Amino acid sequence: MSTPAPPQRFKPSVTVAALIERQGRYLMVEEQTPEGLRINQPAGHLEQAESPLEAVVREVREETAHSFTPQSLLGLYMARFQRPATGEDVTYLRMAFSGVVGEPLPGLALDEGILRWLWLSPREIAQAEREGRTRSALVWQCVQDHLRGQRHPLDLIHCADSLWRPDRYAAAGSANP
Repeated sequence: MSTPAPPQRFKPSVTVAALIERQGRYLMVEEQTPEGLRINQPAGHLEQAESPLEAVVREVREETAHSFTPQSLLGLYMARFQRPATGEDVTYLRMAFSGVVGEPLPGLALDEGILRWLWLSPREIAQAEREGRTRSALVWQCVQDHLRGQRHPLDLIHCADSLWRPDRYAAAGSANP
């Protein structure tokens, strides 16, 4: 008799997003997705050996060609998405940051799938949400939280040195977090 396989561990897809407001408008991206054209904050997946702050700075640069300085943690958000065409079922854990950008950086191309960046008012983002044109319900929720003044210090996030130097800790036999 064979031993049943252990249950697969739940692994949400970890993403970062940037809430960037200037003169009452938010820096957003228009992107092509499998579900069509969508509006989103500059956002993307956390990569191996990358802190959440490094990830959000990288994503803003890749998707908008702007440098980004995070100033606060807006919040942690979760959502589940089932892709209509394939049935793929993904749970996202989003870390959203607020901060500021400089002027566009010359010579940088936008990530594949990003058509353009644009500044939208909260009213325009809410309209996109009502029309089903936002990447997820988290887009509008983050804007609402930002408008309410929700901010948390960046030092709530701690990354152990092992994130960048796992070899240094493997020999010592330190336990998993």
